[in-house]
Parts: sequence; structure tokens; C-alpha cells
Amino acid sequence: MPTATAPAFDLDTHAAVERLIRFLAVNSITGHEAAIGKELVAALKEVGVPAKAIAFDDAHTRIPEPTPIGNLIVKLPGTGKKNAKPILFMTHMDTVPLCAGAKPKQVGKRVVNELEGTTALGGDNRTGCAVLVTLAAELIKQNLPHPPITMLFTVREESGLFGAKHLDPADLGGPTVGFNFDGRCAADVLIGAIGADRWTVDIRGKAAHAGVAPERGISATMVLALAMAEVHEGGWFGKVVKDGREGTSNVGLVGTLDGKSAGDATNVVTDFVHVKGESRSHDAKFVREITAAYKTAFTNAAAKVKDHEGRTAKVKFTSRLDYVPFRLKADAPVVARAEAAVRAVGREPNLRVTNGGLDANWMVKHGIPTVTFGAGQNEIHTVKEYVDLTEFESGCRLALALATAE
Repeated sequence: MPTATAPAFDLDTHAAVERLIRFLAVNSITGHEAAIGKELVAALKEVGVPAKAIAFDDAHTRIPEPTPIGNLIVKLPGTGKKNAKPILFMTHMDTVPLCAGAKPKQVGKRVVNELEGTTALGGDNRTGCAVLVTLAAELIKQNLPHPPITMLFTVREESGLFGAKHLDPADLGGPTVGFNFDGRCAADVLIGAIGADRWTVDIRGKAAHAGVAPERGISATMVLALAMAEVHEGGWFGKVVKDGREGTSNVGLVGTLDGKSAGDATNVVTDFVHVKGESRSHDAKFVREITAAYKTAFTNAAAKVKDHEGRTAKVKFTSRLDYVPFRLKADAPVVARAEAAVRAVGREPNLRVTNGGLDANWMVKHGIPTVTFGAGQNEIHTVKEYVDLTEFESGCRLALALATAE
């Protein structure tokens, strides 16, 4: 936790918290970012960022899911020593669908949801949005010297890190290091994250009357059951450990393409099942092996389920790289800068890796070494979510320390 000594770096905490609550109140979930994008632009202009420094990119034209706007990119010219290298500050502007309609309110040193038990709050990641706008506000108001700064607010992080994946790094102005705000504790320095595949399977069988002539049908449901039995027996489901390598896998949606329940009735052999799943590991090759095990299992299962004439089910297995794993070296310059900044605000840095995906996964892939910090998120993606304002304020001061470090 933050120390009890006088806080490092001046900060208008009241304005920062008001800004956070303002952003939390915007109903703008992943894939519907237009409203929060508009609010961020307005807030940036209010604190003195010129309109010409604010722009949306065209990443949304490359994202395979409907997305109304691109990533928001803000460029602040350097005001410190000449020839200073640009740095990147980033966060994501979207929230999970469970946050729709949240009503934030401050209670002591927390921001909670008036609708607790009904919706999530959206601290993931409106805390990051508030940190970045507060950074711009304080740099301008205090006239603090800093290198050229690019601020990046990505879209569709929650639905697949799409904004970070599909951005054009050339649009960022050449930053050499990146600092991502997306988490709970400001003292945690995330230097690595897991990689993941997402995959889908379409299982096509044949309908028949399940009571009169079940032998004439080909059950897509049975294909799913046999495939999952093979995956489980082979040790590829849940926590996966093979020859010293570790990963995880899971099956999520099982139904139809439009999200409805598979099958029409108990007296009809199910002719179609759509399945969605994921594979994860810190080892990129092992991610692909886990995914391949699922593909093999579904192919094998389809060959086993036949109708009375020997015809089998058909499966279409499709996988895509969701994000690549990364691990920065503990002595990398970006990590050293991060640790120094954490100490500058009176905290002790804690280097960590995470089993969740981050926008930083793609930034590292784009050639920008990026570490991630928290800013007060708690109980994210649940109806018990809240923001710890002590950590949020520490995150704001940390951003100032990072931006003004020599």
C-alpha cells in the first residue's frame, strides 16, 4: 500500500476522482466505444490539449468485429530537453458488457456501483482512462518538462485485444518504451503475460426423429461429448502440464451461431453444434499444441458418429492467434524506468507476470517494450466491482513520475 509520508508529485486529487467518476458513468461497452471516445476527447480538450493533437486511427476498419471508432491517439510535444525520445502511455477505453448501465458513486476512499449486485462498475478500464487524462491535465497545468508523449486509448481490448492488435505502430510517433495502465496495484510492474488462441468448431450432423428412427440421425451433440472425453482423458483440458510445460484450456459457448441452445427438442437428433474455446500458455508453441489436441479430438469424434448408412458427422475447426506471450528481461531499460518511478512515489516495485492477456502483448509484438501497472481496479468483471481510490491516486502520481523522469 502507499506510504503514509507526504505524497510525491502534486496532484489535484479531487479533479482526478471527479474525472474517474465521469468516465465510469459513460455507458460504452466493448464494441460500442463511440460514447466514451467522445467523452475522452471532450475531457482532453478541457484540460488544455489542442484539438490538432487528438485523432482516431483507422484500426476499426481492420477489426473483424463491428467497431464504430478506431483507437484514440493523443500526441503531446516534448517540453524538456531536446532530442528526448518519445514515450507511450496507454490504456483501453472499453468495458465488459456486464458494466452496461453502471451508476458510480464515491463512498469514502472507494468508488462503488449504486447498482451493486446487478452490473459491474467498469473500473477495468476507466481507471486507466482517468489516469491518462489526469496525466495530460497535470503536465499542462504545472508546466512540467517532459519528453514527447503519445497517449493511446484502445478499442475492443475486452473482446480480443483487437485495437492494439490492428493499430499501425507508425501512427504512434516512434515511442521507444510503453507504460500501460490496466490493473489493481500501482506498485505491481507486469513484465510478462500469457499468450492465447481462440478457436471455434462447427459440428454438422443430421437430424432424425430421436424416438422413431434415431439410427438415421448423426448426433452433433455426441460428437462434442466424445471429443471432450478424449481431450479430458489426454490431459488437455483445464490446467495442462506436459513435459514441464504448462498451459490452460477451456470450452466456453456451446450452442448455435446466434448464441441459442443447440438442438430443437429432445425428440430430434441434434444436427448442429457451434463450440467456442481457448488455449493459453506462456510458451507460444505449447499454445498451438493445446489447440491442435482439440482439433484432433473433434476430428476423431466426428469419424465415430455415424448414421445407419455409415455416413459421419462433419467438423470445421477454425483457430486464430488471440495474442502472443511475452516476457521482458528484468534488467530491460523500460523495467528499470518503471521500478525507479514506483520508488519515486513511495512504493516498492513488485515485478510480476500474468496469466491474462494485455494490450501490452501486442505492443511488445509491435516492437515497443511495454510494462503494465494497476490503478485501483478490484473485483473486475463481477457485480462486486469497486475502485480503490488510494491506489488510483497512486497510479496517477506514478504516471507523472514516469513522464517527468530524467
